[in-house]
Amino acid sequence: MERADAIKRITQLVGKDLRPMADELEITVWKGDKKNKGWVGHVIERYLGLPINSSQSPNFGSWELKVIPLKRNAKGQLVVKETMAITMIDPYNVARTPFEESHLLAKMRKAVIVARVFESQVEASSLLHSVTDFDLGDSEIYEQVKADYELVRDAISTKGFSSLTGSMGVLVQPRTKGPGHGSTSRAFYARTKFVAEIIKDAIKKVE
Repeated sequence: MERADAIKRITQLVGKDLRPMADELEITVWKGDKKNKGWVGHVIERYLGLPINSSQSPNFGSWELKVIPLKRNAKGQLVVKETMAITMIDPYNVARTPFEESHLLAKMRKAVIVARVFESQVEASSLLHSVTDFDLGDSEIYEQVKADYELVRDAISTKGFSSLTGSMGVLVQPRTKGPGHGSTSRAFYARTKFVAEIIKDAIKKVE
């Protein structure tokens, strides 16, 4: 499916509750007391006719689908709730791969960012807020993301994988990913300020 066609289809869901869709599309949200944190992404993927997977390649071939939660702040304004996971960090691969050939760039080169409103941990409802297309082109943002990647790459090569911390990177940071605080897996995440910049026009338009 072409990105423009996907955006048109997803736009039809703006303002709709995604929770009932999960049941209709047979997407598991809760299994016992364990939540499927990626349930919204799975709903969108199945809605678009894409098999659910977690490949490091862009999940639509030429573009990547990302879902982010928004929350209301003390003033009632919608803001980005958390960082956005981009792709896992394979230390062997990253240490040997320049940014131009990286999974990070492949995931961010062309993306569709779907924002949904997070109501509570119960996930009884969640409205689709907006859909934004994003291209990581040859710009200041591109250069900063590249610098963030190369910082991680250099750290892995000179200090080891365990030296990576969430304090690294201006727009993109390496952070632990997985269950529990003892997780050793790490992934690239877009910082909340970066995500907010990407979708700022969508938030202004809706508000």
